[in-house]
Amino acid sequence: MPLTQFVVKMHSRCDLACDHCYVYEHADSSWRSRPKVIGDGILAKAAERIGEHAVAHRLSAVRVVLHGGEPLLAGPDRLRRAAEALRAALPPGCSLDLRIHTNGVLLSEAFCALFAELDLKVGISLDGDKVANDRHRRFADGRSSHPQVLRAVALLNRPEYRHLYAGLLCTIDIENDPVAVYRALAELQPPAVDFLLPHATWEEPPKRLPGGSADTPYADWLLAVHRLWEADRRPFAVRTFESVHRTVRGLSSLTESLGLEPSDLAVLETDGTFEQADSLKTAYDGAPVTGMNVFAHSLDDLARHPGIAARQSGLAGLSATCRACPVVRACGGGLYAHRYRADNAFDNPSVYCGDLMTLINGIAGSGGSTAGSPSGAAPVPAQGGEPLLSAPLTPAQLGELARGYGGADTVAALGTSQLSLTRAMLAAAWDASGQGRAEAWELLSELDVAAPAAVDAVLGHPYARAWAARRLAGDLSVGLGPMAALAAAAAVRAGRGDAVAVPARGRGLYLPTLGWVGVPDGEAVVTGRADGPTVRAADGSVRTGLDRAVRRVRLAGGWTVALEDLDPLRDSHDHPVAERLPEAELLGWTGALREAWELLGRDLPGYAEGIRAGLGTVTPLRPGPAGRDVSSAARQAYGAVGIARPATAPTLALLLAHEFQHVKLGAVLDLFDLYDRADDRLYFAPWRPDPRPLEGLLQGTYAHLAVTEYWGTRTAAYDGLAGEAADRARAQFALWRRYTAEAVERLAGSGALTGLGLRFAEGMGESVAPWLAVALPAAAERDAERARRESPAEV
Repeated sequence: MPLTQFVVKMHSRCDLACDHCYVYEHADSSWRSRPKVIGDGILAKAAERIGEHAVAHRLSAVRVVLHGGEPLLAGPDRLRRAAEALRAALPPGCSLDLRIHTNGVLLSEAFCALFAELDLKVGISLDGDKVANDRHRRFADGRSSHPQVLRAVALLNRPEYRHLYAGLLCTIDIENDPVAVYRALAELQPPAVDFLLPHATWEEPPKRLPGGSADTPYADWLLAVHRLWEADRRPFAVRTFESVHRTVRGLSSLTESLGLEPSDLAVLETDGTFEQADSLKTAYDGAPVTGMNVFAHSLDDLARHPGIAARQSGLAGLSATCRACPVVRACGGGLYAHRYRADNAFDNPSVYCGDLMTLINGIAGSGGSTAGSPSGAAPVPAQGGEPLLSAPLTPAQLGELARGYGGADTVAALGTSQLSLTRAMLAAAWDASGQGRAEAWELLSELDVAAPAAVDAVLGHPYARAWAARRLAGDLSVGLGPMAALAAAAAVRAGRGDAVAVPARGRGLYLPTLGWVGVPDGEAVVTGRADGPTVRAADGSVRTGLDRAVRRVRLAGGWTVALEDLDPLRDSHDHPVAERLPEAELLGWTGALREAWELLGRDLPGYAEGIRAGLGTVTPLRPGPAGRDVSSAARQAYGAVGIARPATAPTLALLLAHEFQHVKLGAVLDLFDLYDRADDRLYFAPWRPDPRPLEGLLQGTYAHLAVTEYWGTRTAAYDGLAGEAADRARAQFALWRRYTAEAVERLAGSGALTGLGLRFAEGMGESVAPWLAVALPAAAERDAERARRESPAEV
C-alpha cells in the first residue's frame, strides 16, 4: 500500500517542557543525538522521494505535517523552503495538504502571513482551560504557556487567517474536569478538536486516580465530552467520535487509533532517517527505527518495512483476543503503540482495551448505532409534509437540504433514518415470506442484541434494502438466500463463531460488505469468525476466507469507498452493471476516484462533506453506447451510486455529485411528503424532450443544483482566462443555471407541492439566484442557447 501521509521533523528540540511528551519523556531517547534543525539537502531529497512516490502510485493527494520538537523553532525561511520544495516536487494532479503542528508559543502575525502565502494550515496543542493546560504544558522554569497559546489561537481566529486554523490537539488527563476542558476549547471556535489518549503501554500503564472506582476512567471522561458535544449539535469535528459513528456502520475510520484501516504514515527525522509512527517512542528505546534514510531508500522500500507492514495488516495483524472481540472492527485494537508488552511485543490488546469498548458501546448506544430487533416498526404514512418515519432532521437541517446541500451531521441523520427504514422493510419482507422464526432470522435477531454494530454495518449495505424492496414488490425470483447471507455477514463481523446455512448459487455465495466465496451450488454452512468466514459446502468441502473480497478505495482524509462489483443485487440500477473489475480497470478506478474526490473538495465544497458522510459504495456500470457517460442512483439502495467510469476525473466528480443528490432527495422523500402523490400529471423538464411525473422533475431539479454550482465554480476558476476549456465551462454554466432556474419555477407553479415541498422549491431557488447574477460573456450565452436549441442536455 502506498504511503500518503508524512511527518517531517523540522526541529528536534522544544521551547516547552511538557511532562507527558512522548518525544522527550518516554522510552525513546534518540532525539539527543539528532541535529536540532533539518538540513536543506534533506528537505530537497525528501520532497523528491515524495514526488516520485506520488508518480509511481498515481496519488491524487498527499498530506505533509511539519512537526518537531517545536517546528516554529526552525524559523520562517526554512519553513518556506520546505513548503516550496514539497509543492515543486509533486506531479500535476497531485495536491498537497500541508500542515504544521505547534505548541503556539512562537506563533506570530509574521508566521501567519507566511502560512497564508504558503497555504499551510496550523494545528495547536492545548489541553483545555488554564488549570488543565498548566498541569503538563509549562516552560522548563515552571511558567504557564496558556496565555501565549490563547494569543496564538486568537491570531488564527482573525478573519484573514481563519482558513489556516486546522484545529486543536488536546491530550486527556483524567484529573482535568471534562466539562471545563470541553467548554474552554469550544469557546475558541475550533474547526476540529482531537482528544488524544495519553501514550501508555502494558509496561507503563496509563494514570488511574488514587482511590478511583471507575474501571474505564478514560472512556467515562470522553463520554462526558461526547454528551456535551452532541447536546451542542457537534459544533466542531472530533475524529474519535466521528470515527466510532462511522466504524460501527461499517465505514472507514478517520484516525489511526480506531478501526482496521491500514496505516499509510511515515516520519522523517532531522537527520534524514525514516521512522515509523512517533507514538512508538513510548514503547521502548529504538522502537520506531527502520534503519532506512532518505538518501539510500525509496518510500516503496520504507512501505515494505516489517513494522509498517504490521500496521497495514488489518484484522490479521491483531492479537487473538482482539480478533474475537465483538467491537474489533470499530476498535481495531487501538493505537499500535498502546499494545506493547515486553514479553510479546505488540501481540496484545490495547492497554486502553476496556476504555475503548466502553467508549464504542457508549457512543453507539447514544445514536451511532441503531440497536434493537431487526423487525423494527413499520413506516407510518403521512400527509401534508409530515414525517413518514420518526424523522431525525431538525428544521435547520431541512433548510440545508432544501438548498441542495447537507453537511456531515445532516447526511448522517438521513443515514440513520434509512437504516431504520431498511430494518422495517426487511421485517416486512420476511414476514411476507411465511418463514417465521427461521435460523437466519433467529441469528440476526440474536446478533442485533449481542453485536448491534455488526448488524448495523451489514444492514447498512445499500443492496440489503434492494432485496427487501423486490420481495415486497412481488419479485420472488430473488429468493430468501440474501437474508441468510446478511445473517452470515453479520456473524463474521461479530466474530463469535455462529453458524448459519446459506444457499450457494452460480457456484458461490456473496456475503454483503465482505465478499464472495466460491463453492458448489447447494446449501452451504457459513461459520462467522473474526478472521473471516469458514464455509462448509454442500459436497462436504471446507473453504476458509474469501476468494474475492469487496475492494475499497482509500481517499484523501482517511475515508473509503467500496467498489461493489460482486453483489448479485447490485443490478438495482437502471443500467447494466460491470462484471468483476480486472486489475488494470481497478487501478483506473482508484486513480480516478482519488482525483475526483480532490476536485469535489475544491469545486463543490458545500456538497463534498455530505458526500463523504453518506456515499459508501460506487457500483461500476457498463459503458454507454458510443462512449456516452452513464450514471444512476437506485431509489432503494441508499448510499450507493452506479457509474460507468468516464474518460476524465472531472466528469467523474460531476457524476458523483449529481447522483448523490438523487440519493439524498430519495432519503428525504422517504421521510416527508413534498408533493401530492395522487397527482398523475406529467411535467416537462427543460433538459428532456419527454414529460415525466412530478417526482422525476423534482429529482432532476435537485440533482442539477449541484451541476449548476459545479460549472459555476469552474467558471470562476477560469476568470480572466481564454481557451477551449474555459469557453466550455462558461457555456455549460450559462445553460445549466437557466435550466435549473426554469425547473424550480415549474415546480413551484405546479400546484402539486405540499407546504414543505414549496419551502424546498424556495430553498432551491435561493441556491440558484446568486448564480443567475454572475455576469458571463455574450458568447457563452449564445453557446448555451445554441446547445439548448440543438438537443436536450443530459448529465
